[in-house]
Amino acid sequence: MTTARFDRIPQTAQRHVDSGALSGIEWNILRGGREWARGAYGMADGLNNIPMPDQPIYRIFSMTKPVVSAVALMLMEQGRLRLFDPLAAYLPEFTEMQVLNPDGTTTPAAPITIEHLLTHRAGFSYGFIPDCPVAELYRKAPLRNGTIPLEEFTNTIAILPLAYQPGSKWLYSVATDILARVLEVILQKPLPAILADFVLDPLGLKDTGFMVPAENRDRIMPMFGKLNLDDVMDYDDGPQTLIPSDISYEHPSDNPDFARGGMGLFSTLDDYTVIARFLSSGLAPDNTRLLSRKTVEMMWTDRLPDSQKPMMIGPFAFAGYGWGLAGRVMTNMGAAMYPSSQGECGWAGAASTFFWIDPAEDIIGIVMTQYLGSKIPIGEEFMTAAYQAFD
Repeated sequence: MTTARFDRIPQTAQRHVDSGALSGIEWNILRGGREWARGAYGMADGLNNIPMPDQPIYRIFSMTKPVVSAVALMLMEQGRLRLFDPLAAYLPEFTEMQVLNPDGTTTPAAPITIEHLLTHRAGFSYGFIPDCPVAELYRKAPLRNGTIPLEEFTNTIAILPLAYQPGSKWLYSVATDILARVLEVILQKPLPAILADFVLDPLGLKDTGFMVPAENRDRIMPMFGKLNLDDVMDYDDGPQTLIPSDISYEHPSDNPDFARGGMGLFSTLDDYTVIARFLSSGLAPDNTRLLSRKTVEMMWTDRLPDSQKPMMIGPFAFAGYGWGLAGRVMTNMGAAMYPSSQGECGWAGAASTFFWIDPAEDIIGIVMTQYLGSKIPIGEEFMTAAYQAFD
């Protein structure tokens, strides 16, 4: 490895911050379990020259999903949940779902299973999915309201039709929110307490949760980009610029009742490094096993038939990837758009947070910044910079 090649890692951040496209970026890349490339560049608020605080706190949006999915698999190991269980066995309000047809009529839906929820093949959608009639219904419903509890959120979803027959396709969706409500019903606890009991406390995390204590809110990184999650696919022409965004309506920091399965967690670079280590091994920092080695292997094995690939979110194809039970999985390097390895896995958040796990190269990488609906694939660019630096 040459110094010039290694320097391309921080230069990835410098390029986008200096251009005014992003404000402040942190990254941590581990090789062989040790920090190999770590750094930060930019400011918390580049428009007002506000420096990044010590231990910045980020809204990680969909990087919440793998944590919730891991808890579901812990319950599977305990015999309290099975992947083939019907959703309606836990949430009866999803018993008689209907699929919205292109002509506006509806057709009775096949039963939704827990596996469908984990693999985003349950028939649900998101408000930001383009060219999806069900997404339009989501946008009209009060789903962005961060003051409503998870149960009310999922009850609202239950009265809306599905976008397709369960199991028949992959569509990114609120499925993990529904899964989180299943966990609440099984354990008879609210989601924040469940995540604390099963993951956050065993991992020793102090800065990850659905609410940020008042004394730490000055560490929350400002948000830039779109003004709400439903607009993340509405890309403007021209270069990306810093546009302040108040996202607190749908992602509050001070509401003790706020919790979602598909988004909502706050975290730090250090905390998510611990989470990513756990997701790669099933182990806590003290080597306590939280998930078995075989369940971790199962979690990161592709479950999508070729007919449901490539996965698409709007116009973007995840070329070469399939989906396991917690996130993307590289299955076809011949279709990949960025350097990777067979079996590389992970996920990302709508506000430009990203992580990857590469068992073949023994690498874990985490990238944190805050831009909702960015046009820049910052995580994949850091992956490229990391891999090109290898000998």
